[in-house]
Amino acid sequence: MADQASAPTWGEGAAAARLAELGLARPAVAAPMGSYVPAVRDGDLVLTSGQLPFVEGALPLTGKVGAEVTLEQAQDLARTAAVNAVAAVHELVGDLDAVLQVVKVVGFVASDPAFTAQPAVVNGASDVLAEIFGEAGRHARSAVGVAVLPLDAPVEVEITVRVR
Repeated sequence: MADQASAPTWGEGAAAARLAELGLARPAVAAPMGSYVPAVRDGDLVLTSGQLPFVEGALPLTGKVGAEVTLEQAQDLARTAAVNAVAAVHELVGDLDAVLQVVKVVGFVASDPAFTAQPAVVNGASDVLAEIFGEAGRHARSAVGVAVLPLDAPVEVEITVRVR
């Protein structure tokens, strides 16, 4: 039980309550794998670095979507990566109720050459952001197929949010 007491929380407020209703615990923000930070604030915008779908510090799956990874698995991974991005925003601003709008989502999908459903994969990220932030979770988006991602991750997600 001591581990649960020391686990990070989402705090108070409407967004935190929605995360709890969704059963989404706050993940630890992954340490950068290079010379960058997880998120940066510029005025009223917070931009995250690309977030991989780490679960407790490890990738649950690796490989290309459409080959080793199914569309459904990739959607779940995109959802996880988006929650990790929300955790990076939370760590920087301290209160998710400060998020006024998810402005942009960029999803990268490590794809088998024949796989063309990148937008369906990134729906996993878009859907969870709408579940968390409601209408403020609706955003512009890009879904990009790539040959490979760091650590052979199937997906990577970055978000830009407007905060007060």
